[in-house]
Amino acid sequence: MASVSDEETVTLKLLKQKMRDFAQERDWEQFHSPRNLLLALVGEVGELSEIFQWKGEVAKGLGDWKEEEKVHLGEELSDVLLYLVRLSDICGVDLGQAALRKIRLNALKYPAPSPPPPPPQQ
Repeated sequence: MASVSDEETVTLKLLKQKMRDFAQERDWEQFHSPRNLLLALVGEVGELSEIFQWKGEVAKGLGDWKEEEKVHLGEELSDVLLYLVRLSDICGVDLGQAALRKIRLNALKYPAPSPPPPPPQQ
C-alpha cells in the first residue's frame, strides 16, 4: 500500500481506496460484512468513549491534556472514521453525499433563527 505524504489532501475517496487496498492486501474482505464492520465500529466508539469516561467536562482544544493523550485520541478517532468509511463503502453508500444531504435536511428541520428587526428610526 502506498504511503500518504503529509502534503496529500485527505478526502473520503482517498480513505475509501486506502481501506479497500488495506483489506485486499491482507485478504480481509471475506470478514468485512456490514454486520462485522458495524460491530467493529461500535467497539472503537467504546474505546473512544473510555478516553473521556472519567475526565468530566473537557475544554475545547484540550489545552490541559498531555501530548500523548492527544495522540491517543487521534488514533481512536481515526479508528472510528476508518471503520465508518469502510462500512459505507461495503454498503454502497456515498458517505460524503449522504452527509451533505443530512446537513441540508437538518437545516430544514432546525432553521437558523431570523435576525431581529432593525430598531425603528426616529
